[in-house]
Amino acid sequence: MTPVTNELIYEVLQAVQARLSNMDEGLRAVRGELKGVRGNQQAQQLQMNAVQTDIGNLYEAFGALDSRLARIERRLDITDAPVS
Repeated sequence: MTPVTNELIYEVLQAVQARLSNMDEGLRAVRGELKGVRGNQQAQQLQMNAVQTDIGNLYEAFGALDSRLARIERRLDITDAPVS
């Protein structure tokens, strides 16, 4: 068996320290990517909310136009007779 010396322990500790340093750098990169993903999700949610608001506004505008058109048709007496 190889004798355990301070130099051998020092080499092993240096290798462990290097691996930990690499893992730390990798963890920083993963954290940065995760922040980017979270930012994109928040931006997409804001865009989705804006689209839903726009659709609601369109429904409201179409409803108002439909009411105005129905009133104009009644005043001009050009409504279609109900089908029986």
